[in-house]
Amino acid sequence: MKIYVCVKRVPHTAARIRPAPGEGGFPSRSIQTDGIEFTISPYDEIALAEAVRLKEAAGAGEVTAVSLGDDSSAVILRAALAAGADAAIHLVAPLPAGLELDGYQVATALAGLLRERDFDLLLFGRLAVDDQSSQIGTMTARLLGVPSVAEVVKVEPRDGRVRFHHLIDGRVEVVDCGLPAAATARKGLAEPRYPSIKQILTAKKKPIETIAASIVEPVLEVVALEPPPPRRPGKIVGEGVAAVPELVRLLRQEAKVI
Repeated sequence: MKIYVCVKRVPHTAARIRPAPGEGGFPSRSIQTDGIEFTISPYDEIALAEAVRLKEAAGAGEVTAVSLGDDSSAVILRAALAAGADAAIHLVAPLPAGLELDGYQVATALAGLLRERDFDLLLFGRLAVDDQSSQIGTMTARLLGVPSVAEVVKVEPRDGRVRFHHLIDGRVEVVDCGLPAAATARKGLAEPRYPSIKQILTAKKKPIETIAASIVEPVLEVVALEPPPPRRPGKIVGEGVAAVPELVRLLRQEAKVI
């Protein structure tokens, strides 16, 4: 089975994100990258771990990691190789922050590459933790004309077909379809693997195929990036049962949550 896993370079979830200064008096449209640690998006790590597990369970196959971005993306592709990917493809585009393209641009770039490749299964994370658009996997599959299932928690290949278990409306739905197919991984599908020193050193010697990405015109425009407003301080309205009417009034009139 040939499996392609799309991975994205994102800021570490513990990093403090700050908008970059705007240019020419315009609002910021990107983030500051100085001092920010970047890593593979956590859901993409889950998708990669599942791809490696499927290959090992079958006793044969190939797992290829794909990433779209600037030269820095080579670092996460090395990490993917260390985690068990057999090959890596770098779709080169000037994206230092990873937020410069909209979902359609990313999906068309990935589809343009994958359309020229033979594959059985495409795996994506359910979303990237930076933009959280949750659309790349499904959109890429649609552009390629292959069936796709989102929010997958179990994958069962069988005789040229695949069975996906995914969460929907509080229940698990089982979908059976032919290959090739695509899926987006959610937490619980697989446990990300932590490579050994030997695997890391071996990954540094593996070749990474580089291809110039074909980027189409955007369909969405980022108008501005700004930090969320500071949380208002708490308020003590009284003690005991006597405080309940005032608490209800504040929740209704100020917080507007009831």
